[in-house]
Amino acid sequence: MIVVPIKEGENIERALKKLKRKFEKTGVVKELRERQKFTKPSVINREKRLKAIYIQQLRQNELNK
Repeated sequence: MIVVPIKEGENIERALKKLKRKFEKTGVVKELRERQKFTKPSVINREKRLKAIYIQQLRQNELNK
């Protein structure tokens, strides 16, 4: 459960902004979106592999410059 303490006289907009930021950090929304549909393990592995290749190429290009 996410709790946002509000100080006396603090703006409600600021408190909402803190709540949204905490929500993003916990990854609740991202997990909910992932659980809406089933993705096969092979697809997940493929995406991980492609992401790793992409990051490796970025790092390699950075070293070559």
